[in-house]
Amino acid sequence: MSESERALEGLVVADFSRVLAGPLATMNLGDLGADVIKVERPEVGDDTRAWGPPFVEEGSTYYLGLNRNKRSIALDLGEPGDLEAARELASRADVLIENFRPGAMSRLGLGYEEVSRLNPGIVYCSISAFGSGERGAAMPGYDFLVQAASGFMSITGEEDGTPMKTGVAIVDVICGLNATIGILAALESRRKTGEGQHVEVSLMDSALAGLVNQASGYLLAGSVPGPRGNKHPSIAPYETFRAADRPFVIAVGNEALWRRLCESLGLEELAEDERFATNSGRVAHRDELGEILEGVFRREDAATWVERLGEAGVPAGLINDVGEAFELAEWLDLSPVVELENREGSSNLKLTRSPLRMSETPVIADKPPPRLGEHSGEIRAWLDRGDGTDA
Repeated sequence: MSESERALEGLVVADFSRVLAGPLATMNLGDLGADVIKVERPEVGDDTRAWGPPFVEEGSTYYLGLNRNKRSIALDLGEPGDLEAARELASRADVLIENFRPGAMSRLGLGYEEVSRLNPGIVYCSISAFGSGERGAAMPGYDFLVQAASGFMSITGEEDGTPMKTGVAIVDVICGLNATIGILAALESRRKTGEGQHVEVSLMDSALAGLVNQASGYLLAGSVPGPRGNKHPSIAPYETFRAADRPFVIAVGNEALWRRLCESLGLEELAEDERFATNSGRVAHRDELGEILEGVFRREDAATWVERLGEAGVPAGLINDVGEAFELAEWLDLSPVVELENREGSSNLKLTRSPLRMSETPVIADKPPPRLGEHSGEIRAWLDRGDGTDA
């Protein structure tokens, strides 16, 4: 395999999605080498093109962060000629992804049943808020609403505080990753059988699955969790502590780490104290333990404690802002930023690099996020040819 060949080279993805979950999934596929054709409404485009500030010369930073490695075609699905072009695209694609309200694509003749008759090998991914059942299909939804409905907000924030959403649209992110996994699994199944299939992912399903230990605590033990701030429900000490200048984080996830923490603080007696000798004991006596530890931590600044505990092998860290987080990633040689050459001499676009590192099929960001309808001419020419050759 050549060094330049990517894992999904040669696959065509018809992207009828917008906002976050779908565009994140298709950006993942584009990063892996697929030819992603983003179908957008004329004049308006993806909703996130208008979501800001912040804006830069190329547009909304929200949109730019989710749409590299794609080509854009503007199609009015209410206009017969454009709808026919969309159907032609669907008939040639390897993957189609959409997040219209359930039933909307079928009314356009672009639903899975209609497309699969024309294109039996299609991997067709539908993303919805609350599923395609009768009740769920009638409910519109965004990430914020699903964070509320799924219980995410009920466990986020300080004890006795106002329920809080997370600082990013985390349910959309989880759903986009689930969609990517489902599409790749369906492509592998197609490789074996020659048959495509319908992949369905909802924000609600993704949120419930994303509750992981909080969900299993409820399902298996009947425990309905509430907000605990930065305290872990099942591990201690695994939370923030106040140093002399600022809070910092400690994550003690096993008994060996607990003993190292005690030794590094000169508190070896705590490791033998019956209240704190086991993790379950430490959780039960969390407040007492916290008072003892914070009494020590307030003697030095947070950076000193992070360095000292790190030398002892105890996971501890400062609470970085986003800028500091990227600086740390650079220091760790993670190369977290990719720069894409912009058009017409504008400054390069700096975007977050894909987290995937692949030794034989590299992940490459080489196409800047497209302007609305930027590639309409070349894509329409390809669709008009009808011969399946590359655009």
